[in-house]
Amino acid sequence: MAGKPTRERILEEALDRFGASGIDATSLDDIARGVGVAKQTLLYWFASKEELVVAVLQRVADELVVEVGAAVRSAPHGFARVEAAVTAVFRPAVRRPALLGLVRELNRLSPELADAVVLRMQPLVDLAVAYLEGEMDRGHLRRADARLLMAFAYSTVVGVATEPVALRAVGWEPGVASLRKLRTELLAFLRAALAA
Repeated sequence: MAGKPTRERILEEALDRFGASGIDATSLDDIARGVGVAKQTLLYWFASKEELVVAVLQRVADELVVEVGAAVRSAPHGFARVEAAVTAVFRPAVRRPALLGLVRELNRLSPELADAVVLRMQPLVDLAVAYLEGEMDRGHLRRADARLLMAFAYSTVVGVATEPVALRAVGWEPGVASLRKLRTELLAFLRAALAA
């Protein structure tokens, strides 16, 4: 992390700590100490913890929008684009497991913060729904409720982040190999549901 601008280092440290320990359990002092700066330096860049949380969530959402958008644009039509989108969503979580912890925190956000995240993600969701509906209209994918399909896929990812005890009961342990297997199984489920 050395050599990166201070603001970037703060965002990265906050993401890792929020994902590992939770937003409520992480103090600005913890983040400043992790970055190696004074708390006043952190407050220069982010006036409050809430402002830092919003910045972290917006950064993650923006990166996801760029990554998913690029993956979808480069894939051919039909199920290949669905596969590209799912793979693009899982890729950051495989590279940085703290993202799954951050997903867990989404359900604990204040209504204002939750609204900010929804607003940031809405264009990506609308694009995905429009794509699925268009592919269904062209006969490339079986007709289904596109928003409900998105909810199923989202619930699978969120379940991994929020239900570790239940998942351990069925033998699923978090890790890179498990995330890859989950991605494969989710894609198989979606392929079976959408095959024209």
